[in-house]
Amino acid sequence: MMSLSAYRHAWLGNIRGDVLSGIVVALALIPEAIAFSIIAGVDPKVGLYASFSIAVITAITGGRPGMISAATAATAVLMVTLVRDHGLEYLLATTVLAGLLQIGAGLLKLGHVMRFVSRSVMTGFVNALAILIFMAQLPELDPRTVPPITFALVAGGLAIIYLFPRLTTVVPSPLVTIVVLTALTLAMGWDVRTVGDMGQLPDTLPVFLIPDIPLTFETLQIIFPYALAVAVVGLLESLMTQQIVDDLTDTASDRNQECIGQGLANTATGFIGGMAGCAMIGQSIINVKSGGRGRLSSFAAGVVLLILVVGLGDIVAVIPMAALVAIMIMVSIGTFSWSSIRNLRDHPRSSSIVMLATVFFVVYTHNLAIGVLVGVLLSGLFFAWKIAQLFRVRSEITADGTHRTYFVEGQLFFASAEDFMAAFDFKEAPDTVTIDVSRAHIWDISSVAALDMAVLKFRREGAEVELIGLNAASETIVDRLAVHDKPGAMDELLGH
Repeated sequence: MMSLSAYRHAWLGNIRGDVLSGIVVALALIPEAIAFSIIAGVDPKVGLYASFSIAVITAITGGRPGMISAATAATAVLMVTLVRDHGLEYLLATTVLAGLLQIGAGLLKLGHVMRFVSRSVMTGFVNALAILIFMAQLPELDPRTVPPITFALVAGGLAIIYLFPRLTTVVPSPLVTIVVLTALTLAMGWDVRTVGDMGQLPDTLPVFLIPDIPLTFETLQIIFPYALAVAVVGLLESLMTQQIVDDLTDTASDRNQECIGQGLANTATGFIGGMAGCAMIGQSIINVKSGGRGRLSSFAAGVVLLILVVGLGDIVAVIPMAALVAIMIMVSIGTFSWSSIRNLRDHPRSSSIVMLATVFFVVYTHNLAIGVLVGVLLSGLFFAWKIAQLFRVRSEITADGTHRTYFVEGQLFFASAEDFMAAFDFKEAPDTVTIDVSRAHIWDISSVAALDMAVLKFRREGAEVELIGLNAASETIVDRLAVHDKPGAMDELLGH
């Protein structure tokens, strides 16, 4: 638990830097929150309310000061089918349930599970997210439904985004893109799709409401798979971002508290008409590079965002969609790890397979959680295979041929148990057999069973068997699970 003095310092230790960086982040959050709402198929106010609520609540309850959380593409893409088939109210209920699942993950201290997610899986996750963000923009680039001027506006927006920072970085280039393209379309009178065409913007502060859905088991069956996916993906991206901010600021943070903070934020957000969200890699980096270090930066970003959209909603409504498409393409390009393409030739083949499999399954299923699960499983299989290759057994026999010693080296577990058994010549049957495991470690029930079988087969051939060199951990599991010294051991072992 964080001490009271440390918590106070996280709020008041960098007031000027946190407030200024929070304002910059709030300006950059507006177009992204609207764009993510459109990705999910809901009114822009759903994403804007969510971004305000999540940023403020995670500032208070999260485990990583200086990290920005809001509505994100990672969670928005998971909601598309749910909104299309069942509507907004089910999305709000899913957001609440996802938050409760995240709180449970934090209380169960599952934040440490991140250590089992390999770098290859993280890279695949980020690349797949970038692809999904880009694919979500394609309907706004369909020549059958949008005027030709749209493509020129998108190209112009991308030019501003990438060229304006060469002049100055005081004002975020995405914000300049919005201002310029909006002014241009209004001045020229071009008939293009605008944010106002996508749905109603908020003109009041959010209010508490309970999602209007039937409280039945059938409803739970509908929302639970989505809620679980949102909870897992939200925590995965949040904990990945948390690690990045830890590295950037050279400070430590609490993963499990961040899980709880994200859960509280999503649960509350669902009750004020907002969609689920999580930490944002891009905005968090913007915050840190702008001088934000404490909780006040995230709090300021959320509050300023709400003031801007409620007070300036009429102006936001005339923003052309082409500006937001350009921004989201920029986000997609910036999110994708281009170095991973070059590294395909240099990195181990297993790492490349894990990365590509993660990308494929995420894009194919449009479910980030499934892709990450496949990647983690493949990483585990490849790791087990590599460790099994480091295992070997060699032997020496005395000159008179009466005593053979087997030296076991490496990790004895389910993947190496077969090689362990294949290393013994049970038909040779010298008078005495010694199995030396001083350079080995016995891990699981499969390895204990293999050890039992080896000892009992030698004894069946009339040899006296001695097991030596067990380390403390191996001795514990062997004493608890092994049966080779128990009466009727061979019958019991063969019976199982």
